[in-house]
Amino acid sequence: MTFWETLRLAFAALAANKLRSVLTMLGISVGVFSVIGVMTVISGLRASIESGMSTLGANTFQIGKYPSLTFSRNARSLYANRRDIDYPEATRFKELMAGGAAVCLQLSRGGITAAYLDRKTNPNVSLIGSDENYAANLSYDLASGRNLESGDVELGRPVCVIGADLVAQLFADENPLGHILRLGGQNYTVVGTLAAKGTAFGQSQDNLLVTPLTRWLEIYSRAGRSIKISVQAASAPALAAAQEQAVGAMRLVRGLQPEDANDFELTSNESMIAAFNSIAGVVAVGAFVVSAIALVASGIGVMNIMLVSVTERTREIGIRKSIGARRRSILVQFLLEAVTLSLIGGVTGIAAGVVAGNLGALVMHYALIFPWGWALTGLLVCGFIGVTFGLYPAWKAARLDPIEALRHE
Repeated sequence: MTFWETLRLAFAALAANKLRSVLTMLGISVGVFSVIGVMTVISGLRASIESGMSTLGANTFQIGKYPSLTFSRNARSLYANRRDIDYPEATRFKELMAGGAAVCLQLSRGGITAAYLDRKTNPNVSLIGSDENYAANLSYDLASGRNLESGDVELGRPVCVIGADLVAQLFADENPLGHILRLGGQNYTVVGTLAAKGTAFGQSQDNLLVTPLTRWLEIYSRAGRSIKISVQAASAPALAAAQEQAVGAMRLVRGLQPEDANDFELTSNESMIAAFNSIAGVVAVGAFVVSAIALVASGIGVMNIMLVSVTERTREIGIRKSIGARRRSILVQFLLEAVTLSLIGGVTGIAAGVVAGNLGALVMHYALIFPWGWALTGLLVCGFIGVTFGLYPAWKAARLDPIEALRHE
């Protein structure tokens, strides 16, 4: 018999017992679904985080009271007792870093409505208080007008640079430069616009208004405000030296003694990705263990079903052997049935896992992705399960004595 003829017989045998075959495949699908679904969500989240890193300029790191990225539920309580980084400390730090790196100071407030004449936005605009380095450190390009200047910050001028979303919503038919818009009960003169940048972590990066930090502090006061600091090194080779200089400068500004631990957090793109990968690794191992248990149980189910099939088809095997079928043909046929059951169940589990994982990604506003590596691994594991747990029933069928098999009722 040719391989294709053997394969056709294997499919025919599976089709003859549809319910039993479906239930067996379902067990394998559940095991594969669990790991593929989890890894699809993790892969999408990782892609979103890596993409979100592009919101920061190259060779950039952040300093703040809290870590830039954390997966702990108690993160705020863990760091809440730290002193805020106030404006005098932040400006002193900026002075100490002058010449070696570009320092951007930043505070923000969200959920605000912007208005121009009779036009209004939804209450989802971010009001950013920053300085002349904001656009460069966060990788924004200037679309028109000018950027914020050091003089704007020193004098607390009521000027602003706005994102592409505000331009589209409030100034669709005219040039926004020089016009006054109202946001949070305050008037701001538009001096520049930022080029569209898209989304990061599911949030628009263009729905914002950037005003001098001193102006922001005048409006919302300085009490209870911890300033976020972004530092951009001159080049990639200079990044490590800039981080060391920044730690030393911040310790000096904060008045820390040599034996004191840092009461601030320095976070780079690499450290954020490493923090995520450490958490994702633990979740992946957990999903793999659960999936492995389910797949072993499913493999036992495959073996049981194939042994039942051998018993039910003993007379058929005897007839085939009596007309010349070789042991190898019988072995391959039953082995193919077991592998086919496993692979179809695996493909179904992969498809369901990818769909469920991407639905979760859509809900959480993360990137959609297909985990090719894990899908291929899942298929290989399913094939291995089919061979491992189907080998004994296939061997038993191949070793049947044709005379005894023909007598079987």
